[in-house]
Amino acid sequence: MNVNDKSVIILGSDVNHIKNVLRMKIGEEIVVRSGQDNREYRCGIAAFEENRVLCELRFVKEEGVELPSKVYLFQSLPKADKMELIIQKAVELGVYQVIPVEAKRCVVKLDDKKARVKLARWQNIAEAAAKQSKRAIIPRIAEPIGFDEAVKLAADMDVGLIPYELAKGMDRTREIIGKLRGGQSIAVFIGPEGGFDEAEIAKASERAIQPITLGKRILRTETAGFTLLSWIMYQLEE
Repeated sequence: MNVNDKSVIILGSDVNHIKNVLRMKIGEEIVVRSGQDNREYRCGIAAFEENRVLCELRFVKEEGVELPSKVYLFQSLPKADKMELIIQKAVELGVYQVIPVEAKRCVVKLDDKKARVKLARWQNIAEAAAKQSKRAIIPRIAEPIGFDEAVKLAADMDVGLIPYELAKGMDRTREIIGKLRGGQSIAVFIGPEGGFDEAEIAKASERAIQPITLGKRILRTETAGFTLLSWIMYQLEE
């Protein structure tokens, strides 16, 4: 998208979506978001060209659609296609970035070729989810990293949380979530189907990443992430 004075030019894959999928007509209003300035542009379609859509800017709506904190989801690689659902819903819930993690008990192991293919697919899913939920940014899906590297990366963030089935005390979880504030960087670690290894929890704790409980029931890896991200969104949403 290019914005110039009173005109907006739409390029790329959105052109085909507007012309051939939505079948929009000249004069119809379209909503365009810019990840650069966090603005929503309301435009009227002025003309269709082969590789672009020309629009006239009607007004700019400024609103805080993003969470006031950057939430990083360190998601252990799950089996099958679960990662696609996890990314889609995490983006809808406001996550800033998703970092796939190769934890000890992960069944899935990606070589470089598989990782490149998966990453491209995951990024497309993130983009579609961001547009559907009217996000101001498209969260980036990082390349998969090992658990040790993930812990080092998260150690520089303001808050680190790691749900663990042996952690106890919902009161403590409520207290930690209740202290979250806008402007913080928040790391959320979610384990694979087999859960985190005790040694991984120890490494995370050494870096001030706090083990917490999500309740008395054992949650699937995708459910655990949705649960914690929902709590964080509830706490931070203005």
